[in-house]
Amino acid sequence: MSTDAVSADTWHDYARSQLHPVLEGALHCFTLHGYHGTTIRMIAAASRLSVAGVYHHYPSKHAILVAVMSQAMEDLWQRSIAADAAAQGGPVDRFVNIVTCLLEFHTQRRDEAFIALTEIRSLEANARADHIAKRDRQQRLVESVVEDGVAAGAFTTEHPRDASRAVVTMCTSVSDWYRPDGALSSSELAARYCGIALGAVGGHTQTGGPVSA
Repeated sequence: MSTDAVSADTWHDYARSQLHPVLEGALHCFTLHGYHGTTIRMIAAASRLSVAGVYHHYPSKHAILVAVMSQAMEDLWQRSIAADAAAQGGPVDRFVNIVTCLLEFHTQRRDEAFIALTEIRSLEANARADHIAKRDRQQRLVESVVEDGVAAGAFTTEHPRDASRAVVTMCTSVSDWYRPDGALSSSELAARYCGIALGAVGGHTQTGGPVSA
């Protein structure tokens, strides 16, 4: 799905990734071998292009990594703001939608998410700063919803920023271990983690009862 196509109706939809063939080949190689263990020749072979063909599209291996990570972060961001906009109620609904979005992204786009999480160390200074800014933007969205929930009396945590950070870390780590043939489907895992996340922020159900994780 193109990030331009994400809306309040489609943020759940995960069709086949529409990465450029070079980026798709690179993603496969980075996931298997890591950035530093991957060569341009390996990317070319995975992309079914010549080495010259790869360089026609991207000037360096680093530029390819930046493109993979940037597209992953933008996809997650567009889905997150669409999920937030789709919430029909107050902070609880917004929080549940955003946590669901995080979980679905890190299971449905787990290779992209894994590389975006683990290869920050391989980015050059300017690219690293840009990536961290995008990561922090995502974190601030969760924090703002939790803070709104505390202000509205929907959440009782005394440490909204710490609780938000714990929730995001819990969600992003899923890409490291989730497998689609495991015990839980993506949607089942999202539902379970929403309960845990609501417990972390001192959440309440819409009827006013506390949520048990």
